[in-house]
Amino acid sequence: MGFNIKTTELLIQTKKLEIDFSEVGTLGRQTLNGSFVEFEKLFGKFGYSKEDIKGLISRDSRYSENFLKSLGASHIDSFDASEYEGATKIWDMNHPIPKEFKERYSVLIDSGSLEHIFNFPQALKNCMEMVKLNGHMVGVTPANNFFGHGFYQFSPELFFRVFTETNGFELVKMWLFFPDSSSPVYEVKDPLEVRNRVSFRNSKETFLFYVAKRTEIKTIFATVPQQSDYEHDTWKNKPEEGIAKKQGVRIPAFLVPLALFTLKAWKNFKTASNPLGTANQDYFKKIKF
Repeated sequence: MGFNIKTTELLIQTKKLEIDFSEVGTLGRQTLNGSFVEFEKLFGKFGYSKEDIKGLISRDSRYSENFLKSLGASHIDSFDASEYEGATKIWDMNHPIPKEFKERYSVLIDSGSLEHIFNFPQALKNCMEMVKLNGHMVGVTPANNFFGHGFYQFSPELFFRVFTETNGFELVKMWLFFPDSSSPVYEVKDPLEVRNRVSFRNSKETFLFYVAKRTEIKTIFATVPQQSDYEHDTWKNKPEEGIAKKQGVRIPAFLVPLALFTLKAWKNFKTASNPLGTANQDYFKKIKF
């Protein structure tokens, strides 16, 4: 559990979204993970003095409390199922969160914990319930190429369907990035907006970074979220596409194996050569801060 170099940069960038970091809750006690030199460069880039940087990170201590305080935190609670990393609150997120922690935090941060919790819907519900009205949840989660890392890896569709008006939330940002410091950042389209699955196959470890605001106190998951293309059956009924396919030119049978081989080779090339792999580029917009 921790903030890699790119996560740390994006957390600093979220200050532009007017997130209140005064009362912070984190899943797990977070560390700053990565090259000490890269962190020095990153903090320097954002105007931290050399003296400030010494207080944020050292070769002996990587815990993130001082970094969070630099974002404005006056109170920080970390939640874990065990005491081994020194979390301030011991609680197994597989179970409903006690009432005392509901609507407690101006920002709740998950950076690599939810995918390790078996009862994911309950754990996510806990996080959402812990956020104050007008507070935020910030999440960093594995999306691609984390086979064996945890119980799960997630698609953007999940968070688009969870952080909705029905649950009293608004999804403010959905970004995609890679772990290295020079990684580009992409804004991800909502599948419901583009009426298609926003998916791709690539060869790099890929993360999602999302920001959601609690706009109203509602019962979380009173209505169970559904994947948009199953909830909106009209997606599947596009007669004009079906007609076009039927009227299309038929490939001679003897060329079918060659065509399939060529298509597979092209997809493999895109997967290896492009960070976004086989993605529809219209669904991922590169952003600059």
